[in-house]
Amino acid sequence: MPKFVLLWTDAAVWLLVLAGVAYGVHVLRRPELSRNWAKVFRNAPALASSLILVLCLGVTLLDSVHYRPLLPPAAGVADAAPAYDSRTKSLLDALLADLVAAREATYSRPLSYLGFTKETKLVDGEVKRVAPRLVFGGKHLADPETQWWGDLVQRVSMGLAWGAAAAVALTVLFLMVLGRARRQGVAQTWAQVRAQTSQVPWHVALATLWLICLVVGPATMLSGPYHLLGTDLTGNDVLFQSLKSIRTAFVIGALATVATLPLAVVLGILAGYFRGWVDELIQYIYTVLSSVPNVLLIAACVLMVQVFLDKHPDLFETGAERSDLKLFLLCAVLGMTGWAGLCRLLRAETMKLRELDYVQAAQAFGVGDARIMSRHIFPNVAHLMLIITVLEFSALILYEAVLSYVGVGVDPSMNSFGGMINLARNEMSRDPVVWWSFASAFGFMVSLVLAANLFADGVRDAFDPKARVFRSQRMKKRAAAAPTARGAG
Repeated sequence: MPKFVLLWTDAAVWLLVLAGVAYGVHVLRRPELSRNWAKVFRNAPALASSLILVLCLGVTLLDSVHYRPLLPPAAGVADAAPAYDSRTKSLLDALLADLVAAREATYSRPLSYLGFTKETKLVDGEVKRVAPRLVFGGKHLADPETQWWGDLVQRVSMGLAWGAAAAVALTVLFLMVLGRARRQGVAQTWAQVRAQTSQVPWHVALATLWLICLVVGPATMLSGPYHLLGTDLTGNDVLFQSLKSIRTAFVIGALATVATLPLAVVLGILAGYFRGWVDELIQYIYTVLSSVPNVLLIAACVLMVQVFLDKHPDLFETGAERSDLKLFLLCAVLGMTGWAGLCRLLRAETMKLRELDYVQAAQAFGVGDARIMSRHIFPNVAHLMLIITVLEFSALILYEAVLSYVGVGVDPSMNSFGGMINLARNEMSRDPVVWWSFASAFGFMVSLVLAANLFADGVRDAFDPKARVFRSQRMKKRAAAAPTARGAG
């Protein structure tokens, strides 16, 4: 039985998942919130991006269950106490065990069976510089020069077939669930989805699902026998590093965003409601904080954390616990230094709400300030908090890449997009260029950030009253211009 290890970020991630489930139940019980979230998923880009975010969240959760494997008992020792491996693994590591074990000597190109760095060997009595055969990549090929291309085509075809089969099964399951909710058959539901008669663009969701399956299928078939995205300087699989980096990006984006909320919400509402010296004090604090360059402030905090961890190595049993605590504290630092913008926005909105009739009436009837702020002010600024939170998620993912690039990001032993890009600096200056590590980190990070941005746009359009008014006016103008255009034609 392995020894399960609960890291700081594991506990935070699972608590956020439970909070998300609780919020979902709350939304179902509140008709106005349900209508707003329904508008989010009526936005085709937001609906498609939500599937990608759910996929990344699934990878994050698999990588957030950690354990230390039980070591076999020593020979000749009876009734010995159980001993555990010093390395901490996750469920994602167990699922990708083949990629972890397939470690080469150094660089190799994507889908190659030869090493990237040539070696000096004796060939037919002559000393030549040749690329060595990889230990794991393409090891199943007896004659790689003649079998390699055909094997790739065969595996891609099989992957597409398996991906299409999985997509068909998921589509049927989706139609059954949707049909049961509408109390109709699968055929009728499929006809409505194809005709695009529903307010929710379910055809976009199915198209995204098919695209994901058709990409994951071939990738699964190729990533075992080959290194799909190549290997890095130490011979580790780049695809495995990219998948592990998703959790780091997700943790930083989610935890750092949540860490900004207490200070921003409390101080913003207090400053806007009480005004006077309270407002001036809070303005002074966030003005001074905004005047300090964020990179320097975060770097100073991270270096202090690094000194503390170096001076107390006895606090951690494994290196994973040490690097995880550094990641958790980095999220806290990002949250403690990034609340000024949201605080300023909530202050301005609270100052406007404070002058409205229902707040003035509550004050006239003697309602306490705390009750007014919690019952009347906070619910009316919650949409701004939600919009800024979703928008900041992608910005913090990019911020981690910048911090790791300058050397003050996550621990070097932890996979992250910023760390991969930082290590790719020297690789991009080689001749020939080692481009696949940088391209993989860039591609995965852009996909995650783009999905988060598109989803954030949908949330903003659904929850921001000004955006809804602007959208309705624009639709009215288009409707009014349509008959004129037809008459001119």
